[in-house]
Amino acid sequence: MRLVFAGTPATAVPALEALLASGHEVAAVVTRPDAPAGRGRRLVASPVAERAADAGIEVLKPAKVRDPEFLDRLRALAPDCCPVVAYGALIPKSALDIPVHGWVNLHFSLLPAWRGAAPVQHAILHGDDVTGAATFQIEEGLDTGPVFGVLTEPIRPDDTSGTLLERLSLAGARLLADTMDGIEAGALSPRPQPAEGVSTAPKITPDDARIDWRTPARHVDRLVRACTPAPGAWTTFRDARLKLGPVRLVPDGPALAPGELLAGKKDVLVGTATHPVVLGEVRPEGKRLMNAADWARGIDVTGKDALH
Repeated sequence: MRLVFAGTPATAVPALEALLASGHEVAAVVTRPDAPAGRGRRLVASPVAERAADAGIEVLKPAKVRDPEFLDRLRALAPDCCPVVAYGALIPKSALDIPVHGWVNLHFSLLPAWRGAAPVQHAILHGDDVTGAATFQIEEGLDTGPVFGVLTEPIRPDDTSGTLLERLSLAGARLLADTMDGIEAGALSPRPQPAEGVSTAPKITPDDARIDWRTPARHVDRLVRACTPAPGAWTTFRDARLKLGPVRLVPDGPALAPGELLAGKKDVLVGTATHPVVLGEVRPEGKRLMNAADWARGIDVTGKDALH
């Protein structure tokens, strides 16, 4: 089939690679406009745009998918199907109607669970044991379309959203390519999503990523892992923000009040509503990522100090 691929972040690149290696023709790529990045805030192309440019593929960066100029170009490209992975914008009906086989999205959850922008983060945050990926026909509703194919992936106890998404992006790339094969062969018919089991996964903001030490240790652990690497879990120490990497549960640890710090030679413990957790890496404002024990020694943690 003749395809126009839509995607933006690094997690979409494996799917583009799989389609480039398939028997399908990737005629063009649609991605979000260049965005400011780094200290200089210079405009940088998306990872998908960079990979497409390396492959010599036309790159389209519409400010809005409904822009008439973009829609005219999409019609001229005459795609049979538009596969999508983490593009980052809703597709209006005016664009959905152009490809013969519509737009097919690779979504990183077992639909209808975790519809929305942050399915992997919410699966970890809510303590799911298993997640997966699904390919589905895009409709005007949010991730509501009928499903072509699914795969499952266990969530490991130490998974962050970064490690889990990396595995899903690789496995999902093959699923998306197989879905294109099945559509071309006429062997796949999408099935409506069940009415039961619907949950939503809105974007997790920096405010959502603040740790409340009055919650149970297991919730703290899940929140930190769900927010790693982005937006980054954080707390405050001496009125300054402190970013945290994944923590370790200590069910048999000493009794500490929520947020109370206990710094030893090798470990730094923090109290929660249940048992303590051991801090892993921390990043004070304006400084590099460092081991929590090194940080504690450097700022001379006292018995009166706590995280808030």
